[in-house]
Amino acid sequence: MGTVVDAAAKKEANGSLADLNPTVVFVLGGPGSGKGTQCANIVQHFGYTHLSAGDLLRAEIKSGSENGTMISNMIKEGKIVPSEVTIKLLQRAMLEGGNDKFLIDGFPRNEENRAAFEDVTKIEPSFVLFFDCSEEEMERRLLGRNQGREDDNIETIRKRFKVFLESSLPVIEYYNSKGKVRKIDAGRPVEEVYESVKAIFAPKNEKVMGHCHALMKCLILFWM
Repeated sequence: MGTVVDAAAKKEANGSLADLNPTVVFVLGGPGSGKGTQCANIVQHFGYTHLSAGDLLRAEIKSGSENGTMISNMIKEGKIVPSEVTIKLLQRAMLEGGNDKFLIDGFPRNEENRAAFEDVTKIEPSFVLFFDCSEEEMERRLLGRNQGREDDNIETIRKRFKVFLESSLPVIEYYNSKGKVRKIDAGRPVEEVYESVKAIFAPKNEKVMGHCHALMKCLILFWM
């Protein structure tokens, strides 16, 4: 019985998402690459909704729901949470978000996540925003920040780097082969990184207007 209800709910969710026809941008980058800061800027200036797969899983656990208990138990047992569980949470958040533009942060973590997301939602991302940052710089940032995170020590940081390289880079390579990766040099100061981000998200007409204003200034200076 439960299976039928779940299947019906999934079908309804897929239909609703298809009707929504959302713009989806996957945001990927190693730990300490600064993607969270830039996501906040994109939300503020371009009207996207920021969805963090990790935050959604933590919120579900905190809710005390049956699903949350199952997720919590899997994590405690060292098991990987199935892609479908995370995707279901993302679907729900997108449908309840009241928006049609989404930044999905930290997902897909691997090729299996990626294939499952496209299979279940029937949605491909518009593009992947990849914050490229050297391991040395990410390590320096993580060790220097004061957020009280238990995993901000040298051993766990390097393990997280290793996982990112082994799991997420194949996803980036897959989308790069389809011309969908927008790579940002994230080793620079926050303001400089945001200028590169802004150039990707700014509407084309806004970019043209910017060039026109710059040209007008040059002409005015020339004739003065």
